[in-house]
Amino acid sequence: MPSGSFQRRVWQWVVACFPASVHLNVQERNHRFLEEALELAQANSCTKDEALELVEYVFGRTKGDLRQEVGGVLVTLAALCNATSIDMDEAAEQELDRNWSRIDRIRAKQAAKPQGSARPQ
Repeated sequence: MPSGSFQRRVWQWVVACFPASVHLNVQERNHRFLEEALELAQANSCTKDEALELVEYVFGRTKGDLRQEVGGVLVTLAALCNATSIDMDEAAEQELDRNWSRIDRIRAKQAAKPQGSARPQ
């Protein structure tokens, strides 16, 4: 069993994979999180129109509390995993293992990314 919390082990991977200008860049982390959340929703049959409707809804509301929103993300992700019969911990460990095996590819993708763009490439 890997040692340390999952969050700590992800931090170790991020530090090994990216320069500080990337792993400490909150805007970059926001964009990558949103990209992954959208890919998850798309893989689970959410349509572009539904996603855009939710973007309008969320950005039409008052900005939330960061810590509470992190909790909300984790609770709703766990609930989605329950609804789709996915072991959230197992999926997370598999993805982290996969990321360790692709560091060179991930670095190349990061280097090719347009500077200042939310898009990953």
